[in-house]
Amino acid sequence: MKPGIRASGISVSEIRASGINTLGISKLRSMSIWRRMACVLLLLVVSVSLAANWVAPGGYAHQYREAAGAPPSRAHWLGTDEIGRDRFARVLYGTRISLLLAPAAALLSTLIAALAGGLSGYMGGVWARLAMAVTDLFLSLPWLFLLITVRAVMPLNVSPLASVVVTFSMLGLLGWTSTARVLCARARALRDADFVTQARASGIRGMRLFWIHVMPNLKPALYAQFWISIPVFILSEANLGILGLGVTEPMPSWGSLLKELEGMTSIGEEPWKFVPLILLVVVVTSFQIVLSNQEEVAA
Repeated sequence: MKPGIRASGISVSEIRASGINTLGISKLRSMSIWRRMACVLLLLVVSVSLAANWVAPGGYAHQYREAAGAPPSRAHWLGTDEIGRDRFARVLYGTRISLLLAPAAALLSTLIAALAGGLSGYMGGVWARLAMAVTDLFLSLPWLFLLITVRAVMPLNVSPLASVVVTFSMLGLLGWTSTARVLCARARALRDADFVTQARASGIRGMRLFWIHVMPNLKPALYAQFWISIPVFILSEANLGILGLGVTEPMPSWGSLLKELEGMTSIGEEPWKFVPLILLVVVVTSFQIVLSNQEEVAA
C-alpha cells in the first residue's frame, strides 16, 4: 500500500482538502447569512422611510402644541420634541433625506474621481503628477475640518431645501480624492496592458481608446468606491448636522436629530431620543457588512 493511502482508497490529502472545503463553506454560509440580514435591514429601513408620507401623514413640521415635549404614546410613537413635532415622523423623513441624498453625493464624487483620477492616470506624465499632487493636498487636510471650513464660509441663512442641496453637493465635490487615487493607479496599470497596446496598433487612440477600452475595466473599482462612499457621506452629514452646519430647520436629517442628544445626562432619562443614533449605527453597520467584498475589490 502506498504511503498516504488508506484501505478505503481515500488519500490523506483528499481528507484534508475536504475538511478545508467544509470549513470554507461553513464560513461562506455564515457570512452570507449576516449579509442577507444586513440587506433585509437596509431594504426595510429604506422602504419605511420612502413610505413616510403614508406612515406619518402628519409630516415632520406639524406642531402639536397641546402635546409639546410629550413622551411616547399611541398617537406619537416616539413622543414629541420641545415645540410639539412628532419625533417618529421626523426620524422617517430624516432617514429618507440621508439615504437618498448620500448616494447622490457618492455618485457625484465617483464621477469626478473617474475624470480626475482615471483620465490623468491614463494620460500619465505631468497630468498624473498634477492630479496626485491635488489629491495629496486634499488628503493631507482633516476631512471633517475641511468640511466645516468650506460649509462655514457658505451662507447659513438659506432655505431648508437649499441647505440639503448645498450640504450633499459639498460632500460630493470634496469627497472624490481618495477614490481618484485608486482609479489613477488602476488606469496607470492599464496603460501598458496588452489589449490597450493592441488597440493602439489597430488605430484607436486618444479619448476613444480611454472610453472604449480603459473605462470599462475601471467599472469594478468605480462600483466599489461608489458603494463604499455612501456610509462615509451619511456619517459626514451627521457630523455637520450635530455642529449646526448641515440641513437647516425645520427639515430633519440624522445630524439635526442627533443634535438633540447634547443636553442628555443619562440614557434612562429619555431613551426614545436615542432611536436616531441606534438607526444610524444599524444602517452604517449593515452597509459595512454588505460591502465587505467591495472593499476587497477597491483595495
